[in-house]
Amino acid sequence: MSAVEPFVGRFALMANAPEPSYRLAPHNIEAEQALLGAILVNNDAFDRVSDFLRAEHFYEELHRRVFEITAQLVRAGKVASPVTLKTFLGEHDLGGLTVPQYLARLASEATTVINAQDYGRTIYDLAVRRNLISIGEEVVNTAYDSPVDLSPRVQIEEAERRLYEIAEQGRYDGGFQSFSQALTTAIDTAAKAYERDGKLSGVSTGMTDLDQKMGGLQSSDLIIIAGRPGMGKTALATNIAFNIAKAYEYEVRADGAHVPKNGGIVGFFSLEMSAEQLATRIIAEQSGVPSYKIRRGDIQDHEFHRISEAAREMQSIPFYIDQTGGISIAQLVARARRLKRQKGLDVLVVDYLQLLTGSKSREGNRVQELTEITTGLKALAKELAAPVIALSQLSRQVESRDDKRPQLSDLRESGSIEQDADVVLFVFREEYYIKNKQPREGTEEFTNWLAEMERAHGKAEVIIGKQRHGPTGTVELQFDAEVTRFSNLAREDALPEQM
Repeated sequence: MSAVEPFVGRFALMANAPEPSYRLAPHNIEAEQALLGAILVNNDAFDRVSDFLRAEHFYEELHRRVFEITAQLVRAGKVASPVTLKTFLGEHDLGGLTVPQYLARLASEATTVINAQDYGRTIYDLAVRRNLISIGEEVVNTAYDSPVDLSPRVQIEEAERRLYEIAEQGRYDGGFQSFSQALTTAIDTAAKAYERDGKLSGVSTGMTDLDQKMGGLQSSDLIIIAGRPGMGKTALATNIAFNIAKAYEYEVRADGAHVPKNGGIVGFFSLEMSAEQLATRIIAEQSGVPSYKIRRGDIQDHEFHRISEAAREMQSIPFYIDQTGGISIAQLVARARRLKRQKGLDVLVVDYLQLLTGSKSREGNRVQELTEITTGLKALAKELAAPVIALSQLSRQVESRDDKRPQLSDLRESGSIEQDADVVLFVFREEYYIKNKQPREGTEEFTNWLAEMERAHGKAEVIIGKQRHGPTGTVELQFDAEVTRFSNLAREDALPEQM
């Protein structure tokens, strides 16, 4: 039953009724009436609120219908007025007023179009508060009567997902900006690059030749590191992530916020390896003691000292690991936002893409699911204003070619990955393939094989297959397989002159 009460102030829509003993959800009927009246008098008012306000944000059911039909008429290029709307609304109990009379009253007592956006924001904010109440009630009710298979952690993540969904939908701080604002941002970026070590516009990877090709890792970029098993893609991502965290320096702004000067705070989603395995890898990289020796305890005193020193240096770096396996893209996004809010986040690494899951509605269609995942990661990079590095497997068709250097077409379900990525890096180690072709000792082939092994030993290629902001090409790096460490390759033209 629609209740209509006497007009209070301007006029109202609620019926004569005793004051309820329960609390009503937050709402403002007069703000809804004022906005709808302004739109009916001048349809230009609709344009001021249409990018963030929707029909479901209105509290009163009739107002939802009025706004919905108004939106349809305006978007169809027609006039929305009390006359054109009345035929679409049917009959409603308005306490003595007919629908045409009510619409006429809305229009006659409307305020100016100038206030339309303020009223729209009021209506939207109250709708958000009602949604928050609804989520809170559901959290309480589910916690009281929880299904056996629903863990508290899952409930927390679902609540977080819904909260962030509210936060991201209908934001009224977007829209067009003037070109002068974009110019100012671009100049600020150039100034920061000039002040930063290495003169890079992005975050340094710690590898000089790679930085020169890419200008560092750019804010809001989705960077794919792809390779066949054994190529070292996890090692490269780990090396880059650790280099960034180790180089972290910040300056304090006037408002107390920490702004990265060099390096950054790193979040690492290790969906395949445990946090302990990842830590062992990094200790091996930094100490120079092979990880297999660390795991077996087969180390000498001087090696243990090096491990202790490396561990001590690593204690204070801003490097955060999430080792949960099989999480969804929605859970990953929620956790990344939480880390950004609580600790800060300048670079995010996901190892690896194919281990993420999409929404339940896309089960059974892996191509659509992967499209949802890559689109979600790209949107997250833009939202966090930070580079997101995602690792990806390559299809086996690489192995059937003579030249096993990867190409964009080798990416699994390559359409979405190639489309959404700003940068695609392929890791290739020729030594891996040559080593697997070892001939019998004592033959001429064995001698040639040794020569090939010597040429390729300790070298790796990072092939830039795609880069929106710069050139493609190949960067050679040094690779120490024992400690899974990538580093700058010493080249003859870069060595100091010999006396």
